[in-house]
Amino acid sequence: MPLRGRRVAGALAGLIAAGVALGVAELVAALIGAVRASPVVAVGGSVIDATPRWLKEWAIRSFGTNDKAVLIGSVLAVLVMLALLTGMSAVRNRRVGLAGVAALGVVGALAAVTRPGSSLVHVAPSLVGGAAGAAALLLLLRPLRAGVKPGASPAVTEPHPAGSAMTDRVAGYLAGTDRNGASYDRRAFLLTGLGAVAVGTVAGAAGRSAIRKRLEVGASRSAIALPAPASAAAPLPPGTDLRLPGLSSFRTANRDFYRIDTALLVPQLSAKDWRLRVHGMVDREIELDYETLLSRGLVERDITLTCVSNEVGGSLVGSARWLGAPLADLLREAGVHPDADQILSRSEDGMTIGTPTAVVMDGRDALLAVGMNGEPLPVRHGFPVRMVVPGLYGYVSATKWLVELELTRFADTAAYWVERGWAERGPIKTMTRIDTPGAFEQLRAGRVAVAGVAWAQHRGIDNVEVRVDGGPWEEARLAPVPSTDTWRQWVFAWDATPGEHVLEARATDPSGMPQTEEEAEPFPSGATGWPEKQVLVV
Repeated sequence: MPLRGRRVAGALAGLIAAGVALGVAELVAALIGAVRASPVVAVGGSVIDATPRWLKEWAIRSFGTNDKAVLIGSVLAVLVMLALLTGMSAVRNRRVGLAGVAALGVVGALAAVTRPGSSLVHVAPSLVGGAAGAAALLLLLRPLRAGVKPGASPAVTEPHPAGSAMTDRVAGYLAGTDRNGASYDRRAFLLTGLGAVAVGTVAGAAGRSAIRKRLEVGASRSAIALPAPASAAAPLPPGTDLRLPGLSSFRTANRDFYRIDTALLVPQLSAKDWRLRVHGMVDREIELDYETLLSRGLVERDITLTCVSNEVGGSLVGSARWLGAPLADLLREAGVHPDADQILSRSEDGMTIGTPTAVVMDGRDALLAVGMNGEPLPVRHGFPVRMVVPGLYGYVSATKWLVELELTRFADTAAYWVERGWAERGPIKTMTRIDTPGAFEQLRAGRVAVAGVAWAQHRGIDNVEVRVDGGPWEEARLAPVPSTDTWRQWVFAWDATPGEHVLEARATDPSGMPQTEEEAEPFPSGATGWPEKQVLVV
């Protein structure tokens, strides 16, 4: 059916009404202190939960740490399309349009109330916003129906040259007539539309401003002076960082450290308001505030973290110097019951992660981290407090924005990722990566440095080997490391000859077990296989 002037205006009315609904919803979310109840955030979170595993992995591979921005953009794009269709339908049947607005409000409310840690009050932003959007749509529809009278004959229009149908429609909209000449009150529509846009913009801006003020933790973080560690990190041995072009630095800068989580809005909690509750299968419950945690005698350690979603040769791994309180000491004070085999940690945003109790208690440097590379934790990496447990993938150990530790059993409670089919305990697998040369890089014949990093946290790396074109394995030179909890740089001197070549690498841990050749995707317990690079030597 060809577009007509009133239907174009109706589509615009639907878009304006959606803007009013979102703006008012943002304001209500700010007023009730429930940022996660904002419709776009709530729906986006529900989409993440419902997204098939293969699609999540594709998004991480394709967009990396920009996956959340892409998701929010996609949600908004779908909303725009639905708003346009709703407005166009409402011109012909107001009930259909209002039903569309109501449906969108209900979807937002259901998404908000079903998020972890939500309550009935979290339906308010979507419902109030939906009501405001419906009112705006009704007001915008009135001028569009003003000039349409039952039984009226369409006005006669002058003929136009062939091929000018689209010009007719646009001109009709600007003149306040549809293609058949039926008029509507264009001036009233434009004035009402401008007023609605102003309401949506002001409400949205006020809501975002209130949210920023409520969530602003920059001042809190800047005011923190971290105490000197009671146990400082071991000095890095000379040569730990080989400082080769293209090779990852031994310590990853905070701005470059990978971030993978489900938080569409980064949770922001001030140090003053932070509390940690330890409860469940313990002899005594403990609650800590931030100052008490800092006074516990902090330790400083270099530890490498790895995401289970990391592909062979992937970038979702990084090493940092962490400062934090030993987690095992706190659990001993609480008195963990012998059969409590899981530490279920909860984030401020409701995320749950299950960590094997035995691993935390076996003597390794499992930390309630407050510092990263000499400064308070960055907000995006978990400020005020996060967990760091060497030897486990992050999905079973590295809870950001930590607020609760519940001692329980794996048989009784499944954490977020385990509910979705990932392995229960997640020990790190031996892995290496070729950083340089790059894939399909063109090299000059002669001596070439093939270099990378290898990791098997809390076991360590004893050997890295490289082979060219499927030939014999040759040993690479390893850089020294401060402990088994970090990755290890390596370099192999290759006498490159002209032609196309395939480089492969494999690492071996202290048990003598080399990294497996068998290729496996990250799901359900981490990727396996040998990294390879194809290069051209001229």
